[in-house]
Amino acid sequence: MTISADKVRQSLSDHVQVDAFDLVVDLERSQGSHLVDEVTGTTYLDFYTFFASCPLGLNPPQLAGAQFERRLLTAARNKPANSDAYTTYLAEFVETFARVAGDPRLPHLFFVEGGALAVENALKTAFDWKSRRNEAAGRSPELGMQVMHLTKAFHGRSGYTMSLTNTEPVKVARYPKFDWPRIDVPAITFPLEEHLDEVGAAEQHALQQARAAFERFPDDIACFLAEPIQSEGGDNHLRPQFLQAMQQLCREHNALFVLDEVQTGLGLTGTTWCYQQLGLEPDIVAFAKKAQVGGIMAGGRVDEVADNVFQVSSRINSTWGGGLADMVRSQALLEAIEETGAVQNAAAMGSVLLSQLQDLARRHPNTVSNARGRGLLCAIDLPDGQLRGQVLSRLFTDEHVLLLPCGDRSIRFRPILSVTEEDLTRATAALDRVLSSLTDSRGEG
Repeated sequence: MTISADKVRQSLSDHVQVDAFDLVVDLERSQGSHLVDEVTGTTYLDFYTFFASCPLGLNPPQLAGAQFERRLLTAARNKPANSDAYTTYLAEFVETFARVAGDPRLPHLFFVEGGALAVENALKTAFDWKSRRNEAAGRSPELGMQVMHLTKAFHGRSGYTMSLTNTEPVKVARYPKFDWPRIDVPAITFPLEEHLDEVGAAEQHALQQARAAFERFPDDIACFLAEPIQSEGGDNHLRPQFLQAMQQLCREHNALFVLDEVQTGLGLTGTTWCYQQLGLEPDIVAFAKKAQVGGIMAGGRVDEVADNVFQVSSRINSTWGGGLADMVRSQALLEAIEETGAVQNAAAMGSVLLSQLQDLARRHPNTVSNARGRGLLCAIDLPDGQLRGQVLSRLFTDEHVLLLPCGDRSIRFRPILSVTEEDLTRATAALDRVLSSLTDSRGEG
């Protein structure tokens, strides 16, 4: 069966929800940051990148060529159970991941399909660890089944993770959830130096909440889980000092310190992992998106328990253990990221983008605020969600730029790691024009 591009949305709407971007991606003609609509031929500047999951954009040249295509076709033609039936392709991917993205302090790797399931298995690792520690100390192994987390967090929509996700109620409402301890996120308002007192007070409040939770649930909190920068919740940055204090609390109270780097990982913040800039030593890190396959890295205090999930067979597992075709693609992308210095480019271009957004805030002082970023993970705030919706709509229809909302009134930027300064300037100039047009019409110019 063949469906023409102009019939795609109609065909899909008969069976699935179709309420996103009004375009059909041309997978052959799109290149890098430039996404082509197969229906109209319009080219869009893509700062959406499939929810930050596309590290080098569409059709990166490093993934062209007969050798890669042959390997990918072989892996795609068959889908073995990676957890039990090993292949040279699997081994080569794992070695590449460990070399390019691995952390020697986190030697244990587990792969699965999707970010939510990555977080889910991080939690299972922590539950198992805490239960065994309790039992070894003569306490009940039934304890250790709670997860401390932050407000405005998004960790997925699977069984456990829905008890942690608390961004938009529609995403978790009417589903059963655990009542796990939740503390208020002490998000930074930028420029930090102008808000240091209020941020410091918010941090102390959150730390008091954390201490109270540990006291209320002795031996029952398996881990603290956080995104180093909350993404969907509003691109909320946290001071390293706060995360370091939470890490220390976890050590004092025998809980694991777990980071969700599903969106921040694999170079977007200017280092391979965001935590590497924050003076942190996590026990478990969850990843997905840019890795093209989900999973966790673990080590640290996990190894204090001899019979942890990496030593006891089938404590965590899945049939496919991550898809092999995804792993072949991931290996090629990781090699390209390494060879081209894409992470270093993300750091350099991130400074350019943040400077442009700060300049935009100066040009539109009544409209743009809280310009912030680490590497290419950048965002701004607008006065309200209504104006933000209008801005995003006009960027799409008039300027052919794809951007995403986050939080109540923020716009987030998620360019590819190899983005050019020219494309950054084009995006911020388009945003400048749209803001000028809309604020003039509202009498706010």
